[in-house]
Amino acid sequence: MTDGPPAPAGTAFTGGGRFVSGSVLRHVLVMSATGSVGLMAIFVVDLMSLLYVSRLGDPALTAAVGLASVVQFFATAVNIGLMIAAGALVARAVGAGDRDLARRLSASAMALGVLVAGLLSAAMLPFAHDLLRLIGAQGEALRVADMFLRITLPSNALLALGMLFTGLLRAVGEAGRAMWVTLGGALVTAFLDPLLIFGAGLGVEGAAITVCVARATFVAIGWHGLARQGMLRRPRPADIVADAPAMAAIAGPAVLTNLAPSVASAFLTHLFAGYGPHAIAAAAVVDRLTPVAFGGLFALSGAVGPILAQNWGASRFDRMEETLRSCVRATLVYAAVVWLLLVLLRGPLATLFALTGEAADLFSFFCLVGGAIWFFNGLLFVGNAAFNNLGFPLRSTLLNWGRATLGTVPPAYLGSALYGPKGVVAGMGIGSLAFGLAGMLLARRTVARLAAPPAGPPPRPGGPGEGSTGIVTGELAFLHGAGHDGGTG
Repeated sequence: MTDGPPAPAGTAFTGGGRFVSGSVLRHVLVMSATGSVGLMAIFVVDLMSLLYVSRLGDPALTAAVGLASVVQFFATAVNIGLMIAAGALVARAVGAGDRDLARRLSASAMALGVLVAGLLSAAMLPFAHDLLRLIGAQGEALRVADMFLRITLPSNALLALGMLFTGLLRAVGEAGRAMWVTLGGALVTAFLDPLLIFGAGLGVEGAAITVCVARATFVAIGWHGLARQGMLRRPRPADIVADAPAMAAIAGPAVLTNLAPSVASAFLTHLFAGYGPHAIAAAAVVDRLTPVAFGGLFALSGAVGPILAQNWGASRFDRMEETLRSCVRATLVYAAVVWLLLVLLRGPLATLFALTGEAADLFSFFCLVGGAIWFFNGLLFVGNAAFNNLGFPLRSTLLNWGRATLGTVPPAYLGSALYGPKGVVAGMGIGSLAFGLAGMLLARRTVARLAAPPAGPPPRPGGPGEGSTGIVTGELAFLHGAGHDGGTG
């Protein structure tokens, strides 16, 4: 990577960000739609991988892939935190019109991301077997899940870099290029999975190899996209050290935020494991199906961050409030449509994944209640994105851990005791309702606080459209109403 030539004419961003003008709703829908294509492409092929594995005729293999995914998401959560931090900081720099700072932060983020992801993989590998046993894996499912992790965990650094590329491309407003990073990897997976699982007779091992190849594809496409935007430069040790505290200020709480669902998922998997492999298989299908069915909500939370951050950098607080309103409307409509489809298709879907008896019954129950659960999850996603991009990452951390503990453990335990595995699902819904509403209400209050006039002397005026880049670096201070988690809320 070099400081290199500028981007080709017509490709690099200029001036302020593209989200500080034009229809807010259109920006939300376009960013969400393009994000949905890329995300759902990955989720669809993940679901197809599970479908292929289920066709091998052994429920233990289906359970093994689900168990390995639960453990692997602990590493993925760290990658997500780094992606959130990089995107938030670069988007604010773009919104304030500071292109050089945006390039510097991008380079530092990539160097830090690869380093952290590599070290984390090396630390997790020796304990993969023990982690699987901790969440209830045993017998053949334990052996296969351990093998899956030993193949895929070393490629975590590639996943981290690919995810950073998508976050950085979104930060500069290139939703289409970010979409192709994930879509390209999904297409590779769709081609390789059946070839290796069935054609080469590798089974679950073939699915694991495909994961590694797909992650390398993410990196290749993302690298090309950032180069086209003129956002690649050689990371400098002095810059990495200087930018690391700002990255950590967002990434640390964001990682904790995204670890919370992993902890909750591990706890729920342990509860389902008590009802046998059929319950684990049903839970594994639900875990792979929900990102496909509700991928638009994941994409929406990814879309709102750059839009809010750019408008914060430009001090357009009116557009920030409109962004949250647009997100609530989009979440409601999307969740309602998907809920109806799940209710109507619950029988055929259970048959497709060879779920029978108790497994089919548990899966069908989720389809009946899942839409409501995920509507409130969507509200929390949007709230978390707002906090992470507006200088209040600890709020998203507290909300997610609140849902993962108080909103999951007591109601899931109670539901399990009263109604068995269906009660576990119902308990999940109670926590989602409470913390989803709390997250959205607090997000609106946060934007209102940022828009409030400062109590001290007025900030130094800037040029037209100039605003604050918030906590981008130590040399750039909070300005108009900026605040952060250290203050009062």
